[in-house]
Amino acid sequence: MLIGSELIAALLAPAAYPHPVEDVQLVETHISWVFLAGPYAYKVKKPVRLPFVDFSSLAAREFFCREELRLNRRFAAGIYVDVVPIAGTPPRFGGKGSPVEWAVRMRRFPQEALADWQAAQCTLQPADVDALAMAVARFHEGAPHASARFAFGDPELVARPALANFTEIAELDSPGDMRAALEPLATWTLAEAGRLAPRFAERKAAGFVRECHGDLHLGNVIVGGGTATLFDCVEFNAALRWTDVMADVAFAYMDLLFHGLGRLAYRFLDRYLERTGDYEGLAVLRFYAVFRAMVRAKVALACHVHAAPGQARDDARETFASYVRLAARLARREPPVLVLMHGLAGSGKTVASQRLLEALGAVRVRSDVERKRLHGVAPLTHAPAAPGEGLYSPASDDATYVRLEAIAAAVLDAGYPVIVDAAFLERRRREPFRALAQARGAAFEIAWCRVPDDVLRGRIERRMLTGDDASDADLRVLERQFAHAEAPADDERVHATVLDTTESARWHGAVESLARRFRMPLGVS
Repeated sequence: MLIGSELIAALLAPAAYPHPVEDVQLVETHISWVFLAGPYAYKVKKPVRLPFVDFSSLAAREFFCREELRLNRRFAAGIYVDVVPIAGTPPRFGGKGSPVEWAVRMRRFPQEALADWQAAQCTLQPADVDALAMAVARFHEGAPHASARFAFGDPELVARPALANFTEIAELDSPGDMRAALEPLATWTLAEAGRLAPRFAERKAAGFVRECHGDLHLGNVIVGGGTATLFDCVEFNAALRWTDVMADVAFAYMDLLFHGLGRLAYRFLDRYLERTGDYEGLAVLRFYAVFRAMVRAKVALACHVHAAPGQARDDARETFASYVRLAARLARREPPVLVLMHGLAGSGKTVASQRLLEALGAVRVRSDVERKRLHGVAPLTHAPAAPGEGLYSPASDDATYVRLEAIAAAVLDAGYPVIVDAAFLERRRREPFRALAQARGAAFEIAWCRVPDDVLRGRIERRMLTGDDASDADLRVLERQFAHAEAPADDERVHATVLDTTESARWHGAVESLARRFRMPLGVS
């Protein structure tokens, strides 16, 4: 049997491949060797036994190669080709005889396609972040749910790896100047695990613990041209894969923040929540985001400890420190804020609220989407009705505003600013939200979108032609709104910011000013 160094040497030879290869490059991780050869990448698992993975036997390595293929084909069938034996003398991929190792064969892609590469270059596009959110949401919607018969998602199992991070970091001998930051984070994690234990159990009972990705940082996402492909999920430890969907969301959200892309982090979160409606999941998002930051910190520290002195070792140490600092910021709740969008159909509420949620670092909930969700209608499904009928009957209006208020309360209780995007044309609709803000000790603001009547009519006509928005408001609805709208009274105007959305430079500046007035949250820039 070849030992690791001998096998690596043999597999670095171009003749070891069943297709033409000019040169072979080796990429090493803590649990794998990846050979880049021509159009393919071959991943060979190291014969290691660690607290979270056991590849110590050849049978186990073959099994987990096949698991990696099976699991990743759920969302990256075009990348994962097959599992190939390594056999023969000298050993080669697909060689004859008894296998000495196994490998997962994948199609190669350029490093520039990775979301983390683009994030580091500040070239990651909003359309690709939208595609990532949709890809994650669709994957989660189709993923199997954890059975109550298994421990996956149980509060104790959720807390265990989060707390183990700190033990493992201590065993790696973390830099002395970071220990003062680690102790309060460990204390916070223990306290939050206890406080959230009933919520973890509720989430599992409600079906939110599913067979997820498990390692959804930006380095495991390919993006470009408004598309996103997930890959390299956790195959080696079922407990890390069978988890709350918010643990997946938290990883990508946290990693966007780590790269200083706070606006895109909240855009990603907005798109995911709008698609899934899982606003209750925000109650556990902070816990999982801190956990994921500490996982990455631990990986960086391991690289620091095992690297030879030099720039790579120094970079790994700074990466470790950066993740710890991010975890500390993520653990802090920001002052609560509740913003109501207000205006007639076509006044630009949704466009303005999009910019505001990114600038403020907030969660948005839209009446057009939640109204349809209550009726089991997809957001972009056109469901026109005469004013006051069907989805737009008085009873449906009441139910929609009750739903919006419940979501706003849940978002505030989870510790995030919230923007409620609805017309709020009547004072009686606005008052419950003002009372909610007061009850939660939240700053309250009305973002009042106003444009000339002819602009409103033109926008609605164009929107109805394109059909790319959740709103069903047509000119009949607008005329009815003209007749019934109640502008904010004097006592409301002290909490109002007027946004004239006809001139982008003006309203963009007003939105940015509004965001700065309340706060500048984590990594938002």
